[in-house]
Amino acid sequence: MELLEVLEQLRQEIDAFEIKDKEDLSRFKRRFLGKEGVIAQHFKQIRSVPPSLRPQVGKLLNALKQKAEEKVRKFSEEKPFEVPQPRDVFLPGVVESEGGVHILSIVTYRVISFFRLWGFKVAEGPEIEDDWHNFTALNFEEDHPARDMQDTFFLSEDKQWLLRTHTSTVQIRVMERYKPPIRILAPGKVYRNETISARSHCFFHQIEGLVVDEHSSFADLKTLLYSFAQAIFGEEVQVRFRPSYFPFTEISAEMDISCQLCGGKGCAVCKYSGWVEILGCGMVDPAVLENCRIDPQKYQGYAFGLGVERIAQLLYQIPDIRLYAQNYLPFLAQFRFLT
Repeated sequence: MELLEVLEQLRQEIDAFEIKDKEDLSRFKRRFLGKEGVIAQHFKQIRSVPPSLRPQVGKLLNALKQKAEEKVRKFSEEKPFEVPQPRDVFLPGVVESEGGVHILSIVTYRVISFFRLWGFKVAEGPEIEDDWHNFTALNFEEDHPARDMQDTFFLSEDKQWLLRTHTSTVQIRVMERYKPPIRILAPGKVYRNETISARSHCFFHQIEGLVVDEHSSFADLKTLLYSFAQAIFGEEVQVRFRPSYFPFTEISAEMDISCQLCGGKGCAVCKYSGWVEILGCGMVDPAVLENCRIDPQKYQGYAFGLGVERIAQLLYQIPDIRLYAQNYLPFLAQFRFLT
């Protein structure tokens, strides 16, 4: 959904919100006027909006804020708060149970919202995959040692069916079905047969991106990812790229940011280096394009993949990755009013 459409829906939501009592007023203020409210979050992300749209978006956001403030003022004038009447203290208490969006869903939405501003569309694929889409088409030959890089949950004895180990499978399916130019995001759950600990789990969430056209370059990729890091972590964040290896990209790199928990001074999370790796990236290997019947002499592309759990951990200083899946209500309740 385009940003202007999102803001129009937000305006309609403000108009439709009925404030009948103090509780409604409190929810309205948290939702629209709080420091973590939707309007404040859009103001924080305005630097990621294309320059040509910034004046229009800024004007719309200011108008939304004024509309919300006017609604609060009007209610306060028309319905001043009454002095509460005495209550029977022996009546059973009323327990309110108000749910909220899971922290991983919140972070996923924030990441997708950023890349949509750059023209990316969301694509999805199955979590049960075949060997071709998970390995072979991505340049993992049958005897390729890179297959050992990922501990896989196989579902058949011949190892032809498995739980996907990355959402790169969606990229293959898109390239097989559509002709360039291609510009997609592939969010979803992935599975790896790893020991569960504070730093790893047997399932987690990825968001992978793919661009294929006639003029893509590694410079384009770096510019995009640098802007992403600033939009999510703030303009002060430091970024560096390190050479790496992935079978499906050449050249390949990993992107680090300055540790958000210690400010780059060094801590247990960053292993006292001051840097934390948040994603892998690179130029799509020509062999992968050929496997999808795309001419590598005419087209080239880049890809990147990040872990949602890692982004959330750095944003909100979450010490243990297992907390995401334990349904521990005191932990989840901390993020109830984030958007």
